[in-house]
Order: sequence, then structure tokens, then C-alpha cells
Amino acid sequence: MSQVFIALGSNLSSPIVQAHAAIGALKQLPKSEFVHASSLYSSTPMGPQNQPDYINAVVEISTELTPLELLDCTQAIELEQGRVRKEERWGPRTLDLDILLYGNEVIDSERLIVPHYGMKEREFVLYPLAEIAPNLTLPCGTRLKDLLQVVEQNGLRIWQS
Repeated sequence: MSQVFIALGSNLSSPIVQAHAAIGALKQLPKSEFVHASSLYSSTPMGPQNQPDYINAVVEISTELTPLELLDCTQAIELEQGRVRKEERWGPRTLDLDILLYGNEVIDSERLIVPHYGMKEREFVLYPLAEIAPNLTLPCGTRLKDLLQVVEQNGLRIWQS
């Protein structure tokens, strides 16, 4: 079984509902066991600012799925929850699921890059990840604790219902 971390984000169509539904769907993945989900966090948009704030979280699973099988599953969950892939990068979306880490593997294929290419700079990934895996070291040897020292929270906050 591989230890996998998946980031989720939503800012359309009831983002809290989308996040909970995504976590529920990740709990049902075949050949996988759900381990943890972080709290839900509220963050400002990374791209165009004329869109709603995001709800973000990170989920940890153990899985026997291959990386590409897992990618197929996460993309199916996105589609089931109304995700429409558009040309606009970092635009609003019902759901975005990103495989952050797949064990200690480094994957650079046409369909999948792991560790996720932007995770070291994104507060809405690092802080939820640190909540559930505070002692994590990335495949490159960088400690998560060290990244938190240089990446500001930028208004990121735990969402309170």
C-alpha cells in the first residue's frame, strides 16, 4: 500500500458540500483505505481575484491503485461533482482534486506530475497537509516544517461553520 496525499479545492456550487462529498467519495476508492482528512480551510483565489474564495483540504489515503488508476478515479470524482475543464487556468471550479504525493515516488508523465508541481508554494496545500502529516519529508528531502517557515498563510484560515 502506498501513502498518498490528495488536495481538494472548491469555490462553486456550495463549496462546503462539494468538499464533504469529495471526501466521502475518496473514502470509497477501490483498493484503498481512508486515513485522515484535514480541517476545511478558506483561502483567497490563487488566480483571477474576481471569483469566490476557495474551500481547501488535504486527504491521506493508503492505496494499492497505481498512480494513473488513482488519477482516473479522482478525475471521475471531479466529473461526478460537476467539474468542467476549461482553458482558464486557476479559474473557479466545483471541485479540483490533485495528487500531491504518492509515497516517495517522483512521477513525470504526460498525465501526471508527482510531487505536485506547485505544492511547495501553496499555503492552501501546505498548512492542511501539515495538520495531518506534521513530520512529513518530501521525496526531494525537503521537510514540510521548513516550507511552512517560508510560505505565509496569506489569509488562509480554518473554516468555521
